[in-house]
Amino acid sequence: MKVLSIKEPFASLIMNGYKLIETRSFKTNYRGELYIHASKGFAKEFINNDYIKDLINEMKMNHGYIICKVNLVNCVYMDEEFIMKIKKDNNEYNLGLYEEGRYAWIFEDVKPITPIFAKGKLNIWNYDIK
Repeated sequence: MKVLSIKEPFASLIMNGYKLIETRSFKTNYRGELYIHASKGFAKEFINNDYIKDLINEMKMNHGYIICKVNLVNCVYMDEEFIMKIKKDNNEYNLGLYEEGRYAWIFEDVKPITPIFAKGKLNIWNYDIK
């Protein structure tokens, strides 16, 4: 299965339906089923974001586990027009790094799964179910 590691709290925000766009500095041509792995790292650069703190206040973090399945439907190059459109969705805008030249990986059909412990990797990686 194809997996993407994402720092907490963002992986759990995806699993819980708050976040449907993952912002990255690189694009992907992959489309389809993708599992989300909550990496052991924490996105410290967002630790003082009150909006995120309120969302995750009672949320369990899932460090080190594959926690949900999504459908990766698009990867959009962020230009000024795209960013202005996203700014209208306060929730999504506050949960990503929206800057021109970055990419928006767009997810649909988020489904939590029974957590699977796994060591994360960079980029999209393969996990073999044993």
